[in-house]
Amino acid sequence: MRKNERECPELTDRELIGRGVKGDEVALGVLVRRHQAAAYRVALSLMQGDDMARDVVQDSFLKAFRALDRFRGDASFRTWLLTITANEARGALRRQARRNETAFEEAGVVRSEKMAPDETALVALEADRARTMMENLPEKQRLSLSLRIEEGLSFREIGRVIGSSEGAARANYFHAIRRLRELMK
Repeated sequence: MRKNERECPELTDRELIGRGVKGDEVALGVLVRRHQAAAYRVALSLMQGDDMARDVVQDSFLKAFRALDRFRGDASFRTWLLTITANEARGALRRQARRNETAFEEAGVVRSEKMAPDETALVALEADRARTMMENLPEKQRLSLSLRIEEGLSFREIGRVIGSSEGAARANYFHAIRRLRELMK
């Protein structure tokens, strides 16, 4: 392993971006490893299909890296990337609707060694039930909920990702929570 590869994980996103703009592929790889899980969760919350979500994430990183030299730093790299990911997912959904295709893939069961098989099955059923109910939420509510719970973003960051104000992001989140509680009864 080169010295550069060992140092990169300790660098900030801003430092990695600076290196990435200069063509440092190791720095770009670190950015991917650091943010791909969050981008995937955003894509999956909109796409509801594993393969399509992975494609969206790949396209999002390509688009972000092509525009890396234009990244202004008004928001964090993560927020900027998640905004690109959400926009790419919306575009993919529009293209899919034009082709009149229906995605039917479902996320697999998450297994835990700490849970018995019957407990794992119950958790999977509840997760599927919640995921199905989330599909019925309006897009901004679904995305606000996912970004807040799964990514821990602030309402200001969520507003940037979904293209609204901080207050609207907060309202979307709380409306989503209330609606899911109603549906879970």
